[in-house]
Amino acid sequence: MLNSKKQINNILLIIFLAIVLLVTLQNINVVIDAIVYIIKLFSPFILGLCLAFILNVFMKKIEQKWFGRFKNTKKWSKIKRPIAIILTLFIVFGLVVLLLFLVIPELKNTIEIFINNIPIYQAKSLELANKLNLSASTIEDINTSWKNLWSNVTGYFTNNSKDIIEVTLGLTSSIFASITNAILSIVFAIYMLANKENLISQTKKVLTAFVPKNKIGKILEVGTISNRVFSNFITGQVIEALIIGVLCFIGMLIIGLPYALTISVLVGFTSLIPVFGAFIGTAIGAVLIFVVSPIDALIFIIFIIVLQQFEGNLIYPKVVGTSVGLPAIWVLLAIIIGGSIYGVIGMLIGVPLCSIVYTLLSKFVNERLAKKKYL
Repeated sequence: MLNSKKQINNILLIIFLAIVLLVTLQNINVVIDAIVYIIKLFSPFILGLCLAFILNVFMKKIEQKWFGRFKNTKKWSKIKRPIAIILTLFIVFGLVVLLLFLVIPELKNTIEIFINNIPIYQAKSLELANKLNLSASTIEDINTSWKNLWSNVTGYFTNNSKDIIEVTLGLTSSIFASITNAILSIVFAIYMLANKENLISQTKKVLTAFVPKNKIGKILEVGTISNRVFSNFITGQVIEALIIGVLCFIGMLIIGLPYALTISVLVGFTSLIPVFGAFIGTAIGAVLIFVVSPIDALIFIIFIIVLQQFEGNLIYPKVVGTSVGLPAIWVLLAIIIGGSIYGVIGMLIGVPLCSIVYTLLSKFVNERLAKKKYL
């Protein structure tokens, strides 16, 4: 009787899930829009949670390595966490500010150099056209294009001033909203870091109250795996970024390329984004160097390609690959999906999230195979 009742419940559950799946597929656009809306609505808290995970890696190192030698008195226990949080924020956001101070002035200088060197570029392009024996009309067209370059740019801004104002206002509004969300996320992350033990304790109480006893262990295991994978990924990614940044700086100094420090810091920082990050840094670096010397820009791109091969085949698998245990195809998939959902932040958190799913799925599959005596 009990077995038949259980079978009926299982059949009803399957029918219900099939109906839900059918309705979802029939209204897939509405479902996707609803999911995107919910993600946007809770984005400050989701971002704050991710930020807390990232900052917790550095905070734990500070508490364990830096503060571990201090005697754990009652007074020190109260002030240890706030000091660790302040130091963590100072280090992380200090690095971001340092990057901006290094890159933005160089971009400004590059634009000024480009504008000042327009006559030189014009003369060189005409010289090259003559060497290639181009027709007189083609050479005249090139000459006219250079002469009209600045007037075309200023004319575009003059003729499209209304559209530019609308775009500027929209961009300003978007930036303001992003800053507001960022502040909320940081506040939420700080709260989580300051009270992480209480939050963990409260979560365990809720699980004990509402979840069956045999399921609690599984849920806590998922949390432990998630924490370990995130910590390993962040640590490995930071070490890998430091290594590639230092190697880039040494290589650029040996070759004699300009902007060695600025570009190396940029390449190292953008390398925090798996796979595509270094290409972003390379593109910006190539533009900076191109204005000074197109030949040096080409040399820089070749150098970065070689460095990327070395980094991708030797450094990344050893430092990051083993830390998250994720095959390359999964890494690429995680970056594409994460980037399409939440941009650069999605790329950063996509890999560890995917690694968690991969780890749990592998564990589940292996357990099932073990039960069937395939392992």
